[in-house]
Amino acid sequence: MSKKTAKSLRSYRWYGPDDLRSFGHRSRAASMGCLPADYSGKPVIAIINTWSDVNPCHSRLRDCAEHVKRGVWQAGGFPLEMPAMSLGETFQKPTTMMYRNLLAMETEELLRSYPADGCVLLGGCDKTTPALLMGAISTGLLTATPYSYTITAAANVTPQGNKFDEAAVRRNAYDFYFQDAWKISPRWMLTYGLRYELNSPIREAHNRTSVGFPVDAQGNPSTFFAPGVRQIYTFNPQPIYPTDWAGFGPRVALDFAATKHTTFHAGAAITTLLPNLWQTNFVTGGFPLVFQPLITASPGSPVPFHPTAVPLQLPTVYTTSGQPLFPGGDSTNVPPNTQIDVQRYQTDVEVLTPGDETQLINASFIERNFRNGYIGTYTLGFDHDFGGGLILNAAYVGTAGVHLPSVFSPNSYAGADPAFAPFTQFNAAGQAIAGYGPESVMQSASHSSYNGLQTSLTKTSSLYGLGFQASYTYSKSLDDTSTVLGGIPANAGVILQVLPQNPRDPRAEKGPSTFDITQAVSLSLIWTIPFERVGFLQTLSTKVTQGWQVLNVTSIMTGPPFTVYSGIQQTGAGAGGTDRPDLLTMPDLSTRRTIREDYFGRGASNSSFFTIPINLAGGTGPNQGYFGTLGRNTFRGPGFQQYDIALIKNTPIGRGGAEWAVLQFRAEFFNIFNIVNFGLPSNTLLGTGFGVISKTAGPSRQIQFSLRLAF
Repeated sequence: MSKKTAKSLRSYRWYGPDDLRSFGHRSRAASMGCLPADYSGKPVIAIINTWSDVNPCHSRLRDCAEHVKRGVWQAGGFPLEMPAMSLGETFQKPTTMMYRNLLAMETEELLRSYPADGCVLLGGCDKTTPALLMGAISTGLLTATPYSYTITAAANVTPQGNKFDEAAVRRNAYDFYFQDAWKISPRWMLTYGLRYELNSPIREAHNRTSVGFPVDAQGNPSTFFAPGVRQIYTFNPQPIYPTDWAGFGPRVALDFAATKHTTFHAGAAITTLLPNLWQTNFVTGGFPLVFQPLITASPGSPVPFHPTAVPLQLPTVYTTSGQPLFPGGDSTNVPPNTQIDVQRYQTDVEVLTPGDETQLINASFIERNFRNGYIGTYTLGFDHDFGGGLILNAAYVGTAGVHLPSVFSPNSYAGADPAFAPFTQFNAAGQAIAGYGPESVMQSASHSSYNGLQTSLTKTSSLYGLGFQASYTYSKSLDDTSTVLGGIPANAGVILQVLPQNPRDPRAEKGPSTFDITQAVSLSLIWTIPFERVGFLQTLSTKVTQGWQVLNVTSIMTGPPFTVYSGIQQTGAGAGGTDRPDLLTMPDLSTRRTIREDYFGRGASNSSFFTIPINLAGGTGPNQGYFGTLGRNTFRGPGFQQYDIALIKNTPIGRGGAEWAVLQFRAEFFNIFNIVNFGLPSNTLLGTGFGVISKTAGPSRQIQFSLRLAF
């Protein structure tokens, strides 16, 4: 393709002509710091960005756009970022499907109405991608072929259409519970009980279940990291995982009335955590019921695109005995534990792609020894009644979670080296040619603990018209993962939870929980103001002096923890976005500097507190590096303070002692002192704005007045 001349560029119609209208365009560009030398004779590349704080899948696109801009500049173009609506399935109601065509129209009109010679579309997921492509294709700007894309295709036994990959999940539950209280003496009370919960393993009405698991050279079940193991994949596994019969949950509590006003409490309990049908169901709807082939352009093998969706017909799935897995297109008749011929399936899919591209199996399944989790709770404390409705409570509370569910990656992350990907086959050049890609295995091996001092002072009587509850908590929560499903960024510039840095050592992730708050103070107060008792106000009508109340809600807490990530693949474990650097010097974290949002205090040099262990002798991966020594959730974010106050006046309306309505006036002040509560800083070392806080953790001061008539 020949290079376009300056006057043949579409953007020339905006910037090039020597007329008043183009002079206005150039003037406006200059007011934003763009001189003619920046865009004259250069293709203008529109960056359509669907970034949003309420779309977890797109929350990092704001940073990504900065990298795209640098690439456009380096290639000799002029980048213009244009925000477009973000389709966020997790928050948008009733469904993002309603807005897909709207995004397509917005994309088309953005590209038509602005000076764009080409475009880069930043988006993801199944609604945004087609919407962006439809809009760009309609303008005629998208004339090249895609470089790479994936498509989710369904097997012939998998529901499609608006019930795509739907599963009829089944599980039986059998529970019983008893509790009794024994008053041993006037001072001693014993409460005891037992709960038993039994759940059958997850199953599917049409046997649409599958799992992978490691076996040794003789085909016996083994562990993922045992020497010489290989992985097989079975359909209709029986049992999927063993029935856990140990669902006993005993509990006991002892109360001792030391005095008339003081009572001591002690107690302990075990609670069973049953598998969650949404979070831990890595059983139904996986391979080979659906498959996502990767299609990438190569020399002589371009990837065509179409303005409409083109379905992909997946090949027949065969068993290792050479028979079709779904004879007659029916999954219900597949015998239990039927082994799938994964190698044959991969070869058949490769034939369907341009250039016979290698198709690794990116599988998600549940571990064969998955079991229930358990939470042990224990407490020791006392209550003291001071009289007048004033009660003090103080207690130590501890919990321990064992066998908690979490995601495990036995084949490491995308692009892993042979040493880290035992279930991928490589050629002599270290290129993956068959087998499995990154895997997500639901296991029950995580652990957590919580220890805390919980105190409260409560006044419940009407004495002085004052009632309140004040509480203080000092605690520590530790775990090796704070969510069942990790790896989802929480908001722009901040990553809160990812998979383990070293996929082979998840226990090394033990640290403060992502939600851990060391100290928290809260106060809820209501005061009925007795103006009618004030001497100089007693001459006024009771309609004026009675019915006044003040409400206050106060929250003060220390900041949550966060982790610093390097933003580069350090080792041969692959690109999981989980790598952490080494710490050189402990930073002084503060929001009290002149530039308050610069939490690390060194501005553009915030990264100087750390070093990334790459390009070292004996390192692994493309950057010849090591896992960083910085721990998970090492640092603490800014604290939080908010004071909310409301003034209320209730005025009865009626005659002759009969009240037929109440008029209520409310003046409410949220964050009355207008305290700026900073959020967490950007925590990717090589990302944009590292160490700088870009958003707040609460609203600014808000004042509202209202009148309400109740009758």
